Amino acid sequence: MDKKNTAIGVLLLAAAIASFYFSAKYAAPAPTTAAPAPTATARASAGTPAAGPATTTSASAAGAPAASIPAATSLSAAVTPAEYVTLANDFIEVRFTNHGGAIDRVGLKKHPAIQGHPEPYLLNAAQAAPALSFADFPGVDSHTAYTLVSQTATEVVYRAVSDSLEVTRRYSLAKTAGQDDYQIRQETVFRNLSDKSLPLPRASLNLGTAAPLNENDLGQYLNAGFSDGKDATFVARSDLQGGGILAGVGLKDGTPPAFIEKPAALVWASVKNQFFAMILTPDQPGTGIRVERVKLNPLADPLDSKAYGVTSYARFELKPLAAGASQTFGANYFTGPKEYKRLSNTDVFKQGESKVMQFDTYFFNRIFFSGFFAPLLLTIMTWVHSVVSNWGWAIVITTLFLKIVFMPFTIAASRSAKRMAKLNPLMQAMREKYKDNPQKIQTETLRLFKENKVNPLGGCIPILITIPFFVGFFAMLQSASDLRFASFLWVHDLSAPDTVAHVFGLPLNIMPLLMGATMIFQMRLTPTPTTDNAQATMMKIMPWMFTLFCYTFASGLALYSTINGLFTIGQQLIINRMPEVELPAVASDGLKNVTPKKKK
Repeated sequence: MDKKNTAIGVLLLAAAIASFYFSAKYAAPAPTTAAPAPTATARASAGTPAAGPATTTSASAAGAPAASIPAATSLSAAVTPAEYVTLANDFIEVRFTNHGGAIDRVGLKKHPAIQGHPEPYLLNAAQAAPALSFADFPGVDSHTAYTLVSQTATEVVYRAVSDSLEVTRRYSLAKTAGQDDYQIRQETVFRNLSDKSLPLPRASLNLGTAAPLNENDLGQYLNAGFSDGKDATFVARSDLQGGGILAGVGLKDGTPPAFIEKPAALVWASVKNQFFAMILTPDQPGTGIRVERVKLNPLADPLDSKAYGVTSYARFELKPLAAGASQTFGANYFTGPKEYKRLSNTDVFKQGESKVMQFDTYFFNRIFFSGFFAPLLLTIMTWVHSVVSNWGWAIVITTLFLKIVFMPFTIAASRSAKRMAKLNPLMQAMREKYKDNPQKIQTETLRLFKENKVNPLGGCIPILITIPFFVGFFAMLQSASDLRFASFLWVHDLSAPDTVAHVFGLPLNIMPLLMGATMIFQMRLTPTPTTDNAQATMMKIMPWMFTLFCYTFASGLALYSTINGLFTIGQQLIINRMPEVELPAVASDGLKNVTPKKKK
């Protein structure tokens, strides 16, 4: 039985260690407190203010800014000066360009680029091409200067003519039923101007370019994804960096692949970083996506992964046009934060776009059911936040609520652990008595457990309950934008480590140290339900290992674990003071022989 307990304990610890070890590279980046250097990457992450609503300006062919509107860092060539039009609502400020009749950049009004600064975070600021521009479509692609047909406070219309094809592109921010505040409605009309049938090439629509959040972001969360209506698939930037099996798919010689093509009947497609996403939901399914890695800073070292972003193109088949006929391609384009409450609203996002959160992408997330626990925790915490208006207190209250709900189970497990600890001397004596008869030891051990109503695995229940929530909390923090720049006590950003100083060049993070201290104290209070030295040693070193693995993780995760530990400590102190039930197999003056009598 002890060997089984040891095996189970080792498996649990191995699973936890593996989950956090392989997650270490996905730890949240430290918050940026100062404006980054004016490189292409910095302009993509920190951004600059967009223009006011419904304004038009122009820039030189080289991309120099005109008036107060900075030109995007575009990696596509333009042969004519760019002209811009800006539309805005209370949530986004969208700057359109006549190059491709598409979206140059989107400013998120409620999400600053840098903590403590008013400038909004900009999506698609450093770009491979304007978002929603066509690629490989001569005459109407991103190299084409469209004509501005009309503009209002909520709508802009562009037009281009190539040979016998007229393309009219209409964008609207007008709030309608079934449309989110961060969504842009796009409709493109293809019209045949000739008296003959006109075949159309396959349309490739750029989804935008996702860049690292700041200079400290290593880009682990940069990817492009799509859904076929059932499953969501994601292509990470690392899959395009080459270098062999460990670095990505690569080619046989280790060079980065130019692109990755994924054929599929896609119902939505996206590009995103850790907290923000651009999601295209077409009216009619597409045929796949093409994903490319983009060097955002041309002057950066080619081996510097932080210099790269990711872009994607959604593929759509266009039917041939009869003489004088037309067809319309429509889609909703979301450009905003990864908020589960928003994206899970099925009245607006009807194709499962909430899967862009990637709660259960990795194996360790799936084995601990993060696809269920992460959205559950985030839903509860979001509701609590609507009452207390502070994400730190929302974490504390949510943690206490969960502890109260599971209190009957943890109390039963603690009592079982106390019973088990009380039986340890008897079990040790029994092993000595029957050391030459393993079968007898097993038989008598099972009888001892049965007589005293002890579950040998009872002490593992609190851990089994805690781990899925802990991993779910981690999965939630690595995707949800809700905690970005949320402060609590001395913590400036609950989505990042709470570094208060650097000692000998190493960050001093207070919250994970508090978490480790509560775990160590909790372990000393809890009775050790085993006589196996390996198990006992494993239980003693586990708090230290968790502290080490979680040291650079988001402070919100350490806050959750700390509150969880403090509640458990208080609960254990009460249980330890409760009167103990006398066990049948343990006499008041020592040990009782529980060897069954021989049958006559």
